[in-house]
Amino acid sequence: MRLFRNRTRETSRSRALRDLYHQFRWSETPELRGRRLLREWLSRKQREQFDAFGYFDVVGGESGKKYRIRYGTSVNVEELDLTGKPKSGWCFVPKGYLVPGDIMLAQKIALETSERAALKVANRFPLAPPSRTRSLNRRPF
Repeated sequence: MRLFRNRTRETSRSRALRDLYHQFRWSETPELRGRRLLREWLSRKQREQFDAFGYFDVVGGESGKKYRIRYGTSVNVEELDLTGKPKSGWCFVPKGYLVPGDIMLAQKIALETSERAALKVANRFPLAPPSRTRSLNRRPF
């Protein structure tokens, strides 16, 4: 009887440790750590904006222009006009494989501290407004 109790206790202990390991393992993915680090570097306003919409606005450190950084790993930086509407896009990322939160943090720091250098290596692309007529006039195959 005593042997059976110890075996049951060890089984429940090992099961609890295994569950704890899996909980920790899946809760601490690189994506989550990158997102948490990004949120720590955002201002309160940027954090609220990011939590609500999946993007945050940054002011360029040299020109004072506004940029919007959307959640993603590339083609996610938009330059905003004076009314706050996107007018053109920028694509620049650090070298190496990084998770979205780390890339977005690098983009934020680059725009705030060395805007000209970041835009010098960036690729600029036009932002096409969504066209309703294009989808309405589409012919079926």
